[in-house]
Amino acid sequence: MEKIRISLLAKELGVKSNLLIDKCHEKGLTHINHHANTLNPEQAEMIRQLFRPIPKAAPAKEEPKVKEPPVPREIEQKKDDKTTVQTSSGVKLVQPTKLVRISKGTPPQQQRVVKVTPIKTFWKKKQPSSFGFHRKKEHVGEVVEPKRPAVREKESKVVMELPITVKDLSSKLGIRANEIITKLLLEHNVRSTINQILPEEIVQLLGIEYGIEIEIKKKEMVEEREFITDQMSTKSEDMVYRAPIVTFLGHVDHGKTSLLDSIRQTNVAAGEVGGITQHIGAYKVETNGKHVVFLDTPGHEAFTAMRSRGANITDVVVLVVAADDGVMPQTEEALNHAKAANVPIVVALNKIDKPGANPLRVKQQLANLELVSEEWGGKTQFVETSAVTKKGINALLERLLLESEILELKANPRNPARGVVLEAHLSEGRGVVANVLIQDGTLHQGDIILCGKTFGRARLITNDRGVEVKEAGPTTPVSVSDFSEVPEAGDKFYVVGDIQKAREIAQERQKKERETSLAKHQHVTLDSLYSKIAEGKVKEIKVILKADYKGSVEVLKKALEELSTPEIKVKILHCGVGGITVSDVLLADASDAIVIGFYVTAEDKARILAEEKGVDVRLYKIIYDATNEIKAAMEGMLEPESKEVVLGQVEIRQVYNISKFGNVAGSYVKTGKITRNSSVRLIRDNIIIYDGKLESLKIVKDDAREVRAGFECGLKVANYNDIKVGDIVEAYEVQKVARTLKG
Repeated sequence: MEKIRISLLAKELGVKSNLLIDKCHEKGLTHINHHANTLNPEQAEMIRQLFRPIPKAAPAKEEPKVKEPPVPREIEQKKDDKTTVQTSSGVKLVQPTKLVRISKGTPPQQQRVVKVTPIKTFWKKKQPSSFGFHRKKEHVGEVVEPKRPAVREKESKVVMELPITVKDLSSKLGIRANEIITKLLLEHNVRSTINQILPEEIVQLLGIEYGIEIEIKKKEMVEEREFITDQMSTKSEDMVYRAPIVTFLGHVDHGKTSLLDSIRQTNVAAGEVGGITQHIGAYKVETNGKHVVFLDTPGHEAFTAMRSRGANITDVVVLVVAADDGVMPQTEEALNHAKAANVPIVVALNKIDKPGANPLRVKQQLANLELVSEEWGGKTQFVETSAVTKKGINALLERLLLESEILELKANPRNPARGVVLEAHLSEGRGVVANVLIQDGTLHQGDIILCGKTFGRARLITNDRGVEVKEAGPTTPVSVSDFSEVPEAGDKFYVVGDIQKAREIAQERQKKERETSLAKHQHVTLDSLYSKIAEGKVKEIKVILKADYKGSVEVLKKALEELSTPEIKVKILHCGVGGITVSDVLLADASDAIVIGFYVTAEDKARILAEEKGVDVRLYKIIYDATNEIKAAMEGMLEPESKEVVLGQVEIRQVYNISKFGNVAGSYVKTGKITRNSSVRLIRDNIIIYDGKLESLKIVKDDAREVRAGFECGLKVANYNDIKVGDIVEAYEVQKVARTLKG
């Protein structure tokens, strides 16, 4: 006789599989944990015996009816007792019942126990038996065979629509949510809540493990492919060369805007506060009958933020470096952001007309950052420029046109327009206005536009000089109005043929965003690193490294890079001196990198952003701790984690020197709280100066156990006196977190 599956046996017996599994465990069959497991014939028969019906007793002979004396008014009741009844056939029945005993007016020999039926309003809930079925009302002298209701067996295949939460999966599979959450944590190292939206691959994997085929049906939307793909032409005869889209990046005062101003022959820099660009714009410049489009961004943060939204619109990056200043910290940051975007880089050695200009020094500095000039055998073109004398402007434009030919950039002006929103705002008199860059096709006045979660018509189109135009072709920046709502920078737009369908899509996208608001992109973390390596999803560990000193940076960088193996490479995307900034987190978010800090801390905004984006930020005080933990993560051998949890930050506003006691800080709690027993670190300019404990914490003159945000306090750092006004005291505690990785 063949083995039988738990699900089939449960169906045969008319009970749930979970109940059957519990009974198997009671009988020592602990290997049975799933409805797809099987039992051999002997085991199956043993389980069947547990569900055999109790034999019916012989029916009791009908006894002559005896007229019962009337029940007096005054009675007393005993609840939850049992009545033993001897039938004529000799069967004793023990039956729960309410006992009603006559208390007054009846001789003892005539007292008897009678069954009283409770009033229904007091017993609305049916009491289920331990076997999951209900018994009919029992009568004295009668044994009732339990009736098994038909139980719907779990399906072997289910169909679900994205997004799928743990709650949805629990309901569909008939498995407790807590069981799914525990399984995700212990076996897949995925922390989740009941309303957590699960990645599609995790849902499919859970289905396999539970023995249920899950067909994921993606919600069919009247998407742009129905409006665009069919209309898009990729015929070679329709394709034409398009202008390259160029972004200027560099240090804040190295002349990006002035150089751009010189190129497009306008005076933008004079009208901008502090020389810093205040908006995101784009400008099309003609040279020798060809065009170049320049994106004017406020910095590499905006460049990376757009990239993180999928708006990879830059073809070439121009890294602007002042020839007199050389490479500055923001220059290095901008370079690393450009490298992460994987786009060609052209270096503009600006301010070449200044007396202190030293282009050779700058080339050497950039060569140390793996950006080697073509003159020195590298692949990077360097162009000496001056926004004042106009030197090198034409050479820069020619180089950019050459890059576009190498990249073979093409577009089809016959296609319906599609592109990216650069910036959008609400304008008085014009409604919602979006500055967009057309990447392909031609936009005509009156076209219906679907843009992210909004839609509208191109009622008014103006070019980068503010002139109204009737149409705009590929790689043309224009201002368009109006839309139903303000779109976001980085949103993609498409011209469609039906405004009603565009409205439906926009509304569906809004709904989908609400549904998936809890779904965060799960970045690579040290906790999940090994499992992703094992699944073949990670071939390269990207790291952003910040430390307190340049020497520490170099040592850590070398140590981390030496962890590379033939299978997995450790790549340092960016490294620098100082605290962890918003820019670092944005780069990590866009590049799926881990942020490592050595003897530094993260800015408030950076820490909050990292939590929102799910970026893994690790802080260390010992170099070997950093290298050993990453190595252990790569090998799937992480030890239980001691996790530092920041409680709050306190700003020192006054310093009092008290004789025989030392320096006391008059402070203000900015965020969170500080407790008397918390560990603290003293931070100055985002560098950790001291790490220790509090000696005292007071409110006015009274000792305090804790002080929360918005209140003032006095504190003394134990065994440390070098405190200054403006220093930050960060309170934290160390928590032990069990960590399990599937190897």
